[in-house]
Amino acid sequence: MPAARASALPLSAPSALPAAGLPDFSTLVEKVGPAVVNIRTTGRVQMMQGNPFLLPPGFDDDDEFSDLLRRFFGIPMPRSPQPDSRNRRAPRDAPPPVERPRGIGSGFILSSDGDVMTNAHVVEDADTIYVTLPDKREFKAKLIGADKPTDVALLKINASQLPTVKIGASSRVRVGEWVVAIGSPFGLESTVTAGIVSAKGRNTGDYLPFIQTDVAINPGNSGGPLINLQGEVIGINSQIYSRTGSFAGISFSIPIDEAMSVVEQLKRTGKVVRGRIGVYIGPVTQEVATSLGLPRAQGALVSSVELGGPAERAGLQAGDIILSFNGQAIESATDLPRLVGQMKPGARATMTVWRKGKQQRFAIAIDELASKSARASRAPESSYENALGLTVSDIPAEQRGALKLTQGVRVEAVDGPAARAGIQRGDIVLRVGDTDIRNARQFESIVRALESNKMVAVLIRRGDLTQFVPLRPVSPRKR
Repeated sequence: MPAARASALPLSAPSALPAAGLPDFSTLVEKVGPAVVNIRTTGRVQMMQGNPFLLPPGFDDDDEFSDLLRRFFGIPMPRSPQPDSRNRRAPRDAPPPVERPRGIGSGFILSSDGDVMTNAHVVEDADTIYVTLPDKREFKAKLIGADKPTDVALLKINASQLPTVKIGASSRVRVGEWVVAIGSPFGLESTVTAGIVSAKGRNTGDYLPFIQTDVAINPGNSGGPLINLQGEVIGINSQIYSRTGSFAGISFSIPIDEAMSVVEQLKRTGKVVRGRIGVYIGPVTQEVATSLGLPRAQGALVSSVELGGPAERAGLQAGDIILSFNGQAIESATDLPRLVGQMKPGARATMTVWRKGKQQRFAIAIDELASKSARASRAPESSYENALGLTVSDIPAEQRGALKLTQGVRVEAVDGPAARAGIQRGDIVLRVGDTDIRNARQFESIVRALESNKMVAVLIRRGDLTQFVPLRPVSPRKR
């Protein structure tokens, strides 16, 4: 029998995507690098008389090593006094204050006459700020302003004809595109690292949806630029995720669009003024969305409304879900503080709200009001059992008035579905489904009519906060 012929097989299947070469960042770095600066900060401390011992730079006299020397080896390592923040007088014969290093970071030059952007945490509590250019020129910088919520700071150095960066648009950033960081990790000036955009809109802050990358960022990179392949700054390197304090593959950058908006206010007034509407909000889970008839989980759930605040004056209530603000969709709860914060106090805005199965529109005046809220108190007995596992009681009129309530019953005991959902004694039930609760008898009647195993959203108030709790009614146990 003739031998079988072996058929030739390809070593690899043809690729669906064309091969692409790796980018060369050298031209980009030569263009942007001269405008990226090193920032170091110092603080002045008053040394105690008779204490000649100073730790060398890089050691913290409050760290574990110094504490170990004090306690176990008897080595005299007295703690250095902290900066004289309360204007306490030093002894008459005390030595003069000394300048001690506080920290290092990075920044980049916005204007040829010396505007420099960095992180607020880089210059926090600094007595003196030094900015060093790649050509080794060093300047003392003036802090124009810093905004902690966004972690953005603006500095000014006395110089002219400086190299500057080109500002891009973080709104056009695409996941998967190449990006470069330049900074001073661990004090190593003009260090270049590269990677890709891993994700956009990471909600790790109240006012900022961060850009996530896998670019190597370490202590000292903070405040430096994140740059696209066009040589444009699209973000400020600000945070890392790490269990060791060093790079672990996940870095976060402040989108440059938001950062530039902050810088414009800092340059004009030295501070950032934000609007607010006087609500406490939470996320909308899929369970809550389903139980309320909302097509999908989106928006910001109003858990509490500030008494006398803009939201209350506009007619918003606890349990409302804000779907859009001034025409911009609220996809997650963290979108709302950012959009409201960008409004100036006194401006007017419109909101679309989901309430009792339908959309409603509200007009609201933006304000900055102090938060005031009522506190819940105990109510008397007169209870009823129901299929949700709740025993509730009426709230006397005088206590309703003290709590600014027009409805609701107090939870006296919890069992079954309510207990599993985390409802507690003392909580107040404001609404079941789309029905406002007036008293315990009405509550019992409504709950008796609920279909078993069909999810229902129960609006619960606890202290100053209010939220929907999805419950699945069951047949109540007989006692």
